[in-house]
Amino acid sequence: MNPRPTVVEISNGAAIRLIAGREISTRVKSKAFIWTTVALVAAVVLGGVLLHFVGQQADDAQQVGVTPEASGISEQLVALGAVLGATIETQDVASAEAGEELLRDGTVSAVVTGTDPLTVVVHTELSDSLAPVLGSLAQQEALSSAVTDLGGDPGEVGREIAQAAPDVTALEPEPERDNAQIVAGFVAGILLFISLMTAGQLVAQGVVEEKSSRVVELLLATVRPWQLMAGKVLGIGVIGLGQVVLVVGAGAGTAALLGLVDASSINLGLTALWVIVWFVVGFTMYALALAALAALVSRQEDVGSVTAPVMTLMMIPYLIGVSIAPWDPTNPLVVFLSFVPFCAPLLMPMRIALGEVAPWEVALSLGLSLALIPVLVWLAGRIYSNAVLRSGGRIKLKDALTAS
Repeated sequence: MNPRPTVVEISNGAAIRLIAGREISTRVKSKAFIWTTVALVAAVVLGGVLLHFVGQQADDAQQVGVTPEASGISEQLVALGAVLGATIETQDVASAEAGEELLRDGTVSAVVTGTDPLTVVVHTELSDSLAPVLGSLAQQEALSSAVTDLGGDPGEVGREIAQAAPDVTALEPEPERDNAQIVAGFVAGILLFISLMTAGQLVAQGVVEEKSSRVVELLLATVRPWQLMAGKVLGIGVIGLGQVVLVVGAGAGTAALLGLVDASSINLGLTALWVIVWFVVGFTMYALALAALAALVSRQEDVGSVTAPVMTLMMIPYLIGVSIAPWDPTNPLVVFLSFVPFCAPLLMPMRIALGEVAPWEVALSLGLSLALIPVLVWLAGRIYSNAVLRSGGRIKLKDALTAS
């Protein structure tokens, strides 16, 4: 008599790990995943280099030569530039002829050769940043001449005029926000949107792929439906998390290496950590919903129709985030949606990057999203279990929920 085969029943944890490992080994070798990761890393690194280059160009001081005949206006020139938003550095030039040589080799942008009237020599044309400064200086020199005729000190008058500014009091001052915060908010929103959408679609397509190829029937001979769904979500989640960590690390490393946030108030490490945390939370919610909905169909062509509501739900906070949040992070709509599950994973990290969120707000938003996850696990598990083995046409959501 032949002995009966031994059936080994594996634990829930082992089953989920088995499915997750299968997903990881399959997806991580995919050329699409590899090239997507490379493209995202390259984008954030090149973006950081570009910002560094643009910042350097913007911070370059305008070099202005001053001949001995005009040496008295150096302080006024620098002060006027500071008032008008132009960084100006002056250097003494021995003569007008020496100044012309400096203009030809690009050492200086302009040379001031006289003050009464103000005389300026340039190589081709006066730059846009210097034109208003020198225009104001010419007016001051004309005023100085009038002051001299009246017996006053034109140098003192010129300095006082250049440094004069109105004393402005704002009833509701706008919070200070630097460019690094705005860029970080944009990058956080865009990166999370791309990552969540890519990973979520992988879950949905994987469910339908297994269902249409009947592989799911073989898998369900060993594991339970909810274990299969959980393993798939976990496996793709680990891959997506690794991708996000790599991209965020590349972006943060580039920013730190190039000194993009040296003068910024942004906490780069904390912001990067919150991006990763919210990816995990957001992916869990979206992946559960997409896996359940994808189980309702049996063909890849039908995936888009059943997952469209969830994808639309993902796009709404993203569009609001990149169009409103960077410029108005305290906007009531942005603030409200940053507490709403499914919207919070895209909006709350942007508010954190922009420095416009209190710790209790982050805790409340995270708590609301985490509280919804057990409900989604039960709901998605029920839909998936009742629909994944039913082939043919599209299954109604009501039928999947009520089937015994």
